[in-house]
Amino acid sequence: MIRVLLVDDQPLLRSGFRALLDLEDDITVVGEAADGEHGVALAGELRPDVALIDIQMPVVDGIEATRRIALDPDLAGVHVVILTNYGLDEYVFEALRAGAAGFLVKDIVPEDLLHAVRVAARGDALLAPSITRRLIDRYVARPPHPTGGAALRDLTAREREAVALVAQGLTNDEIAARMVITPMTAKTHVNRAMTKLHARDRGQLVVLAYESGLVAPGGR
Repeated sequence: MIRVLLVDDQPLLRSGFRALLDLEDDITVVGEAADGEHGVALAGELRPDVALIDIQMPVVDGIEATRRIALDPDLAGVHVVILTNYGLDEYVFEALRAGAAGFLVKDIVPEDLLHAVRVAARGDALLAPSITRRLIDRYVARPPHPTGGAALRDLTAREREAVALVAQGLTNDEIAARMVITPMTAKTHVNRAMTKLHARDRGQLVVLAYESGLVAPGGR
């Protein structure tokens, strides 16, 4: 059973999401919060698999709530998915940097919401390829992070290749096909890279990949 926490200051949206999610046999909503501070507290109390968190809320916003969850080692199993009205913007980028696994626009169709929750819960391919490519398109003009390249030095050549493919939005199966390896080996490369880079999830791998210059304009 996938346990979901809803954190949004709009009661109608929370009610709609709860009604949709609770219809599924493998998903249950375990709690709701109307601001980020209460959301972080509930995450610590309820330990959900997925926390759907609005990016703009009173008291504590979604980015700070995400950061607090990501920094708490006891909440390592909580995958934060940011909810936004605005699509791709600088707030989404900052949310990924803070530790969000991915993001959803609030007008998402029900089927995509259910799929996103299931994908986030298993920690695999948390950013849809189209979203990831748009993210990179938006921010590749930024100069590489001054310390980002050094962090990649601990990776093997195959791990670097896998990280670059994650940053292109590929799933483990697609990475396996591109690298001519098994999906399990692809997953191993990705997981080892995450461990070495201290990345919470694939979303942070994407950020690290292009902040370090591993992903560059025209390199996709």
